[in-house]
Amino acid sequence: MKMKAMFIERIGKLEENPLILREVDIPKPTENEVLIKVSYCGVCHTEIDEIEGRRMPKIPVIPGHEVVGYVVEKGNKVKNLKIGDRVGVAWIKHACGKCRYCKSGEENLCNDFIATGADADGGYAEYMVVESEFAYKIPENLKDETTAPILCAGAVGFRAYKLSEIKDGETVALFGFGASNHIVYRYIRYLNPSSKIVVFVKKLGDNATKLAEELGADYIFETFSEISITYDKAIDTTPVGEVIPYALKYLNKGGHIVVNAIRKETPINAFDYTLIWEERSVKSVANVTRDDVINALKLASVIPIIPKVTIFPLEDANKALLSIKQGKIQGAAVLKIS
Repeated sequence: MKMKAMFIERIGKLEENPLILREVDIPKPTENEVLIKVSYCGVCHTEIDEIEGRRMPKIPVIPGHEVVGYVVEKGNKVKNLKIGDRVGVAWIKHACGKCRYCKSGEENLCNDFIATGADADGGYAEYMVVESEFAYKIPENLKDETTAPILCAGAVGFRAYKLSEIKDGETVALFGFGASNHIVYRYIRYLNPSSKIVVFVKKLGDNATKLAEELGADYIFETFSEISITYDKAIDTTPVGEVIPYALKYLNKGGHIVVNAIRKETPINAFDYTLIWEERSVKSVANVTRDDVINALKLASVIPIIPKVTIFPLEDANKALLSIKQGKIQGAAVLKIS
């Protein structure tokens, strides 16, 4: 049996339409795996980093790590899932479960961490396999196409939210307002209802501005402009290194900036120590844990969160990624697979 899949076969510029559509054999699940018929797969900026070589994938690889689909076959040792279950697959495809990181609840830092769609084949395909312990049942009130972004943008967004240690009533800055931060915005509104939210966009009037206005952001500023307010916590999802010293300039004493990006496209240049003096800090988000994914799905179901999505067919994956890079997408892009 054959399936259609998009492959990264070389490192290059996204503008060169590098993803190649192939027809290949449908993978077979091992004794601990399930075979998923993919319905939708979210499109993430991380795929751009893979294609352009900032986060090196195995070559060739089927990208995609925001996967929603249905179990159609399972290994003989799988007990937690049954045929027909609707499940999601996220960035974390495997962690060893034995190292000190895994045992302390930090499986995202496991040295044997395997990333879906980068270190192993992902969801830009009609079918994929995954260990059953790394597949998540999706709450009934969530739709396939709008659940896909929750599995990465929402999960890593939840991790960024957790690391930022936001207290209710604090003012929070969100740098970049795409797939992840427009979900984080909803977490803050729900969990910290007295907090003010400041959204920083690339250019006032762009798609991110319109989305922030639609959701009701308290303040919207153009990044790198002079502003008259300060904030207590910040989450940065931009690919621009220069954002960090700019963000520190307006961060209150004792505040945190959490960088929710797997790579920066431009370096964080040297800055004066006074920007982090008075116990300001910058920390990164590295991968996600299974608990992050589970919590993101729970919040999406309860709040509820319905991400803003633009749907593309699988064959237009290059176009979808380029639209993200060029800032033409409001919210998230999602591929319709089957």
